[in-house]
Amino acid sequence: AEPGRSAERFRSSLSHFFSTFVLMNPARPLMVCTSSRTYPVQIGTGLLEELGPRLSASHPLSSRIALVADAALRAYAETAQASLAKAGFDSVILWVPPGEESKSLSQLGLLLEKLAENRIDRKGTLIALGGGVVGDLAGFAASIFLRGIALFHLPTTLLAMVDSSVGGKTGINLPQGKNLVGTFYQPWGIFADLKTLSTLPAREIRAGLAEVIKYGMIADPTLLSILDQDTLDWQAIVRRSVEIKAAVVAEDERETRGRRAVLNFGHTAGHALEAALSYRTLVHGEAVALGMRVAAFLSHRLCGLPESAIALLDRLLVRHGLPQTVEGVSRARVREALLVDKKREEGANRWVLLRALGDPIVAEVREEEIERALALILGRTA
Repeated sequence: AEPGRSAERFRSSLSHFFSTFVLMNPARPLMVCTSSRTYPVQIGTGLLEELGPRLSASHPLSSRIALVADAALRAYAETAQASLAKAGFDSVILWVPPGEESKSLSQLGLLLEKLAENRIDRKGTLIALGGGVVGDLAGFAASIFLRGIALFHLPTTLLAMVDSSVGGKTGINLPQGKNLVGTFYQPWGIFADLKTLSTLPAREIRAGLAEVIKYGMIADPTLLSILDQDTLDWQAIVRRSVEIKAAVVAEDERETRGRRAVLNFGHTAGHALEAALSYRTLVHGEAVALGMRVAAFLSHRLCGLPESAIALLDRLLVRHGLPQTVEGVSRARVREALLVDKKREEGANRWVLLRALGDPIVAEVREEEIERALALILGRTA
């Protein structure tokens, strides 16, 4: 299916979902249990409008709140602020420019200064409203401002709902690579309002689905079956994805035991592609899609992953309008980016490979194998 037809299918699926699920529904929270904090993930519709009452009912917070929001999401931010005001909270909106460029040292500095200027104290709260960029940036700021203040996530993209808001990773980019500066800092809670997906551009839906495909590949092949349907069940997709990530994070919060590393399937090559393209051209989920093709190819050659699994991955990528190749990127720059990958250990990249669907391992890969795999996705090089 071409991207245009895929986008139309997304709109149709979203329309069907909200026509049957638009009324306020009880959000049954999932719990993420880690050694540093246990917190709820609430998934439902209308959570932005209910933000203030939900916070005041369940958390003993200071009345002073910084709502850090993507500047392109003014309507959502104003809805959240109005709900906070009705519940007695005094909030200020701190805008973050949209785009990966905001995950920078300069933007972090500006945000920290704004928190100080607006008198956010040690009992204050930071709420991150937006996609992965805002969540990573604001989460990092919350973790270091006054040595740590309360943090909540209000993810508005599919990718943030199923991946980046869960698990406590925060970070910003350097010119040399993605997420090279950051912390582990678990939030106090997450509110995933599915209604925000109805206004999400089709490209962002596709990017989020790449992470969902990843979960199916590494942990639950039945999730891949859900993605192979004409009508997508968003509640099931988000909930199952969060369940998978929560289970992995609970076992290995800081990626020290090796278990959490399996979440990086597709990310080693994906992050290198993003850096090689200066965080332009590809959005994160598109880079992950390409990275999964690289990892699947290596898995087949080195671990015996069946060709049928690769065919399923490729079919889902095509079905959901995700790229299989990329042009205009220098192979040398991709290799250079791999050399500064933050998960590189003792001079070698750690690749997540699959022996079968749902059976991941972490392994080193020889240079010649990496070259052969990259050739699969790199079209005309710059």
